[in-house]
Amino acid sequence: MTTFERYLTLWVAVCIVAGVALGQLFPGVFQAVGHAEIAQVDMPVAMLIWLMIIPMLMKIDFGALAEVRRHWRGIGVTLFVNWAVKPFSMALLAWVFIGHLFRPYLPAAQIDSYVAGLILLAAAPCTAMVFVWSDLADGEPHFTLSQVALNDLIMVIAFAPIVGMLLGLSAITVPWATLLLSVGLYIVVPVLIAQAARRTLLGGGADRLAKVLARLGPVSLVALLATLVLLFGFQGQQILRQPLIIALLAVPILIQVYFNSGLAYLLNRASGEAHCVAAPSALIGASNFFELAVAAAISLFGFESGAALATVVGVLIEVPVMLSVVKIVKASRGWYERGAHVRGRPPAVARRCR
Repeated sequence: MTTFERYLTLWVAVCIVAGVALGQLFPGVFQAVGHAEIAQVDMPVAMLIWLMIIPMLMKIDFGALAEVRRHWRGIGVTLFVNWAVKPFSMALLAWVFIGHLFRPYLPAAQIDSYVAGLILLAAAPCTAMVFVWSDLADGEPHFTLSQVALNDLIMVIAFAPIVGMLLGLSAITVPWATLLLSVGLYIVVPVLIAQAARRTLLGGGADRLAKVLARLGPVSLVALLATLVLLFGFQGQQILRQPLIIALLAVPILIQVYFNSGLAYLLNRASGEAHCVAAPSALIGASNFFELAVAAAISLFGFESGAALATVVGVLIEVPVMLSVVKIVKASRGWYERGAHVRGRPPAVARRCR
């Protein structure tokens, strides 16, 4: 780990402060960047996400994707947490905290809207940023790609029914343009670019690919920090204008992230899955597809609604919170691998995780 990576938490804090400050000093610039969007997908942010994930996707050998079937336990755990636990646990947390405990401190007219926004956030599993979290946690890249692709397929079918059931809506409006464009921008296009670059570099030998990937490593982290500055710059006025509401909305989101990531992590350990699979499984189980959630909230309830604000809070805390989960799963690797089930796994699995 480089010195820059070692102090990543500090750089994140600096970027949060810088984003809020710059958003106040240069609101016109951030508004212009924020309005450069197609189907609710911000294109400058999308370009930064490309810079983050393309180097990681270049590490993936598609010829080895067949090996993912060995990790069926991890896939099963992730799907269970994403679709059978996460939306329903968030609905319960939103009802407990926003609907009851925090009700006296929130605008009464927006209570139901806040709850709806939190449910929309939890019902959409993360797509692009998972590659970043997985890479930072030394996750198995083939498993991560396969799991993300599978979640995207399920999301097309399951997002509307689950949200409709939890919100009590007979006909939820799914922002299909946002969903399809996001999958294309964050999965299909980066994969094509990364694999074309990988094949070109491998033409000069494996060492050439390794050297280029080493140089691109800092680019991914810088793009991550730049994304953080943009996100907090976009919402700086909201943070300063409604700090208490944002803090209260963050509580169920934080609990949900740590609960679902911990559940996925423990279930993988109990099933005897390797740590390099358990780490991205926990991260996929905790993070959210905030572009889809924000777009759905705006289309259903309006730009100024409590639902839209609740999904934006998810955007604001996504990066720092997920970095903390990365730190936890990395720090606990020794404990994880001392589990009785894991000790009994074949040596070949352990070698693939190192």
